[in-house]
Amino acid sequence: MTVKHAPSPYSPWVERCAPLIPPGGSVVDVACGTGRHVTLLARAGHRVTAIDRDISRLVSGEAIEAIKADLEGSNAWPLSGRMFDAVVVTNYLHRPLLPILIDSVNPGGALIYETFAHGNEKLGRPGNPDFLLRDGELLEAVAEKLSVVMYEAGRIDDPKPAIVQRIAAVKTETISPAIPRWI
Repeated sequence: MTVKHAPSPYSPWVERCAPLIPPGGSVVDVACGTGRHVTLLARAGHRVTAIDRDISRLVSGEAIEAIKADLEGSNAWPLSGRMFDAVVVTNYLHRPLLPILIDSVNPGGALIYETFAHGNEKLGRPGNPDFLLRDGELLEAVAEKLSVVMYEAGRIDDPKPAIVQRIAAVKTETISPAIPRWI
């Protein structure tokens, strides 16, 4: 008899990179949607802030700080001046926020980012270039600010075919060149 396991609701990238977050660290999940990563990170013992324009979709019962905000509106970043041990972003791109998110990473903290890239328009949504990363855009965004631990770019087939870019980078005292490494 073959036993089928339900697929994990979490991004494999976020699960793989979560050990980069300092134990018990403060984490912000940007454009968190239903809060799938909020749940993962809170259960791992992190203090999680969840931001989305619709926080009613967050799974109840988790000890989190939920902030309702339109991240693309006139007051785009509601956490100005706050720093986090990790900034997590999946399936979301608003280019004006990229420098703010990178600057919000505490020393010793991590940026864990995964979203759609150029070429995805051939496979499905999103197809608007405003929501698709250009080749190497995440590497360029963190250059001279964070040290790249892992980087991937290309096609994935699970949970659905897509073209993505993924980066995990940490803020260290000395920034090494953007030479991706694998953990």
